[in-house]
Amino acid sequence: MAEPLVQIKNYSFHFGHTMVLDHVNLTLEKGEFLSIVGPNGAGKTTLLKCLDRILTGGRGLITIRGRLLDDYSQKELAKWIGYVPQASGPVPPFTVEEFVRMGRYPYRGLFTPMTPKDESAVLEALEVTGVREFSPRPLTALSAGERQKVTIAAALAQGTELLLLDEPATFLDPKHQDEIYALLHRVNRDRGVTILQVTHDLNQAVLVSGRVVALVRGKIMFTGSGADLMDNRILEKIYQKSFRFVTDPQTGMRLVLPEVAGG
Repeated sequence: MAEPLVQIKNYSFHFGHTMVLDHVNLTLEKGEFLSIVGPNGAGKTTLLKCLDRILTGGRGLITIRGRLLDDYSQKELAKWIGYVPQASGPVPPFTVEEFVRMGRYPYRGLFTPMTPKDESAVLEALEVTGVREFSPRPLTALSAGERQKVTIAAALAQGTELLLLDEPATFLDPKHQDEIYALLHRVNRDRGVTILQVTHDLNQAVLVSGRVVALVRGKIMFTGSGADLMDNRILEKIYQKSFRFVTDPQTGMRLVLPEVAGG
């Protein structure tokens, strides 16, 4: 049996005296599309940042491709993991091409020129994400949805095997939300990139993921298919509220019906 791409065993993380992750156990197989859901403050983003070593100091075991996370240098880790934050915050003062070229930093020295392999990786990432036409534009001239595609392109230019995405479609309009998830689906299906995303959108999690994990107060409350998640006996334990459901006419999947004020 092939080694899991990511294995997390009894992993805990504290901010001061506050436990944010509580003995988390999770395995991620190569090629999976897995979504992490749960209420605010559940530890979802913290888990992503621990995997990418943005946060350090947790207790337990994390391995990437069978090797301890702590044994990787930051450059080595960047060859395997790409991190895509939310589509908000300050916009760096670079053009699209300059930003995506930075994705090749794990393979180069500080003043080392780009090789033909680097240039090819950048061009491919620009084309796969559909942002090549924006190459000379400054990031400040793009919409939030376009910038999110560029951020994904930079992660793909790293040649990573695993994409960690923190609410990739939050703050985006419906059109760009659809485009981002269509892009992630293609990258997962056609390029075999493993995807681990955090999302508050239960319906998107159900529609795009092969497996869904729910975190509550730092503990895994549920792991299974999206279809199994759409059950009030489970959702009430996660969110402390009941939901109404509707069947998607295209997929036949059970989805959460949005709340109507005063309804």
